[in-house]
Amino acid sequence: MPNAAAARPPTPDRGPPTEALAGLVERVTYHNAENGFCVLRVKARGQRDLVTVVGHAASISAGEWVQLSGTWVNDRTHGLQFRARFLQATQPTTIEGIEKYLGSGMIRGIGPVYAKKLVRAFGAAVFDLIEAEPDRLREVTGIGPKRAARIVAGWAEQKVIREIMLFLHANGVGTSRAVRIYKTYGANAVQVITENPYQLARDIRGIGFRTADVVAGKLGIEPTAMIRVRAGISFALAEATGEGHCGLPVGELTALAGKLLEVSAELIETALTLELDAGEVVADTLDGERCVFLAGLYRAEQSIAERLGRLASGRQPWPAIEADKAIPWVEGRTGLALAGSQREALRLALASKMLVITGGPGVGKTTLVNAILQVLRAKGVQVALAAPTGRAAKRLSESTGLEARTIHRLLESDPRTGGFKRDETNPLGCELLVVDETSMVDVPLMRALLRALPDEAALLLVGDVDQLPSVGPGQVLADIIGSGTVPVVRLTEVFRQAAESQIVVNAHRINRGQIPELKAGPESDFFFVEAAEPEDGVRKLLAMVRERIPARFGLDPVRDVQVLCPMNRGGLGARALNIELQQVLNPPGELRVERFGWTYCPGDKVMQVANNYEREVFNGDLGVITAMDMEEGELTVSFDGRPVTYSFGELDELVLAYATTIHKAQGSEYPAVVIPLTTQHYAMLARNLLYTGVTRGKRLVVLVGQRRALAIAVRNQGARRRWSKLREWLAPDGRPAVTPTAVRN
Repeated sequence: MPNAAAARPPTPDRGPPTEALAGLVERVTYHNAENGFCVLRVKARGQRDLVTVVGHAASISAGEWVQLSGTWVNDRTHGLQFRARFLQATQPTTIEGIEKYLGSGMIRGIGPVYAKKLVRAFGAAVFDLIEAEPDRLREVTGIGPKRAARIVAGWAEQKVIREIMLFLHANGVGTSRAVRIYKTYGANAVQVITENPYQLARDIRGIGFRTADVVAGKLGIEPTAMIRVRAGISFALAEATGEGHCGLPVGELTALAGKLLEVSAELIETALTLELDAGEVVADTLDGERCVFLAGLYRAEQSIAERLGRLASGRQPWPAIEADKAIPWVEGRTGLALAGSQREALRLALASKMLVITGGPGVGKTTLVNAILQVLRAKGVQVALAAPTGRAAKRLSESTGLEARTIHRLLESDPRTGGFKRDETNPLGCELLVVDETSMVDVPLMRALLRALPDEAALLLVGDVDQLPSVGPGQVLADIIGSGTVPVVRLTEVFRQAAESQIVVNAHRINRGQIPELKAGPESDFFFVEAAEPEDGVRKLLAMVRERIPARFGLDPVRDVQVLCPMNRGGLGARALNIELQQVLNPPGELRVERFGWTYCPGDKVMQVANNYEREVFNGDLGVITAMDMEEGELTVSFDGRPVTYSFGELDELVLAYATTIHKAQGSEYPAVVIPLTTQHYAMLARNLLYTGVTRGKRLVVLVGQRRALAIAVRNQGARRRWSKLREWLAPDGRPAVTPTAVRN
């Protein structure tokens, strides 16, 4: 069985050693202009037969001389191939190469016939002539003014592409990234990067500050240059949003920027002043401390507070409803007797334009929401239902019997702009909007949602405030509840049927700071498997997923079992476990592609890690690779039965997902979850993290690890502070803006 030492994260150099290759391109079998993926036949130095090369190039033609580095792969379908991680093409110098290049159709106005004529007329000097003496082209029979002009324009375009690629290669940018940069900036690429290489970190997915900083250094930008220090401040703040913050205290920000940039505090102060003057960032106080916020997030929180304030003080869009009649009516219709707390909550919901319902598993949130919807729909109220993820939306549909959509689909995401088609100029057509799993909704998404909500409509937010806050910036649900500005219903009583589940009982024990009950009976759905060392933990976890759970519970190890980790790093982290789990559940065969440090194969479980509006797949969506086409350089992933195609150059949007972090699993439920817990994860062990992980399991939860790590997680209530100003915006004087109306069991 593989041990933790063997479970190190993969690097791009895993597998066969990297080799160098050079040769003449005989034929371009395939080239995708959108992402640069190409399949070439190359007459390589030192090789008797033509070599098949797969790689990336913004522009490539027969006759060009290519320098390559990569690995040899024996593909099951296409045979021996050279997979180039680096590909640089240069202008051909031999008569044979020049004729092939000109005849390839690469330059508009020249085909094989005119290529032969031009080479016969001008020989190896033809390229210089096109550039320096274009009028002489007309010496060739059949080339008139129009064709000559097309040849000159086509040559100029190819020259620009070549210069851009050479410039990027010379400055440390790999070929596939270089293609993406060229596609983003076009002919202006060199100018944009030369003026401000740090623009790359803002505009190009997969390029961060450190890569841009390397390019800047090669371009001669000094470490103390103001353009670099300002970019470092923005990057430090952007990194903080990845930790959930909307801003940072000035001291924390300058310390972070100082560590990143290794420049003086005075220089950082000057750069910060310039960023503030330019409006890129905003200074304000939070809990009396001077903070700096990214301008967009600062305005978004302000906008959310204004909108919620108006909603909370408004009148509901439906006529007054007599709760004393509605309650027995809905109980008769559903056949369920509402608890006293649910009846009070229903009264409040029928009389409120805005309401928050929160509580843990098994406390009757679903029953309450269904009762509210039954009554209001009977009165003709037009309802829209949404949730942050596809899985959460599907669950909401199943529990209500009504159509529920992801928030992105509800708002009609626009791939052209990266925004939404629904806003205040094109609002949603509903009188009540219900949002489930609201703890997952971050500041930008909540702002977009409230912009699209009609002024007269009501809003019902449902979620478990004790779970982890959103992956994105802010803590919207916690801030709304904590402000006391809007009515809140907090359900706490676990209903009898739910109390039979050890998952539910233990989730509530964890939430109260109590160690879960670990004595498992034969009918239990909650287990603790002790593993003293990480290596032992890896071995037991693999056996649990591959053999024990499928044998005892009849669950599929790939489709039904999800490993949820406190963090990515370490032997029992998501990254290392993905490699181990792939080896035992779906070992890579000959049909595979290696990109961005991962090996992808048909049958692999994968997760989307970036919002892609064009494909309508979003961060956290789970799918399975169903097909792989090496000739086209594409693979297909099925997301809940919907096929989505990715070129190999876009695989940085996907990671293996046999194991994932608990953060990434928010809003999803799985038949079985396995959670490794070790003191290796010390930095991440917190009560709300463990609680969120446990509540993802529907039929089975298995903890694998150390009792000490479990105790640390349960005791650690101190979830890390998020710097977010929404709560202050909602209650500006630090006290609730209105007296909260909360219903408790």
